[in-house]
Amino acid sequence: MRNWEKWLKLAMIRALKTVAQTAVATIGTSAVMGQVNWLAVGSSAILAGVLSLLTSVAGLPEE
Repeated sequence: MRNWEKWLKLAMIRALKTVAQTAVATIGTSAVMGQVNWLAVGSSAILAGVLSLLTSVAGLPEE
């Protein structure tokens, strides 16, 4: 496996974990307020995933 392939695999795993964590937190917060806003859940989770990938450009401690 080439270096960039390893980096991409690790960065995607980290981004997917971040997306899942953000979605769970947003759903939990929305549920407490009474109604889940799925648009807010999706947009915040996707944004968190993009930010995770951009942060990974600076370096991955896993690598």
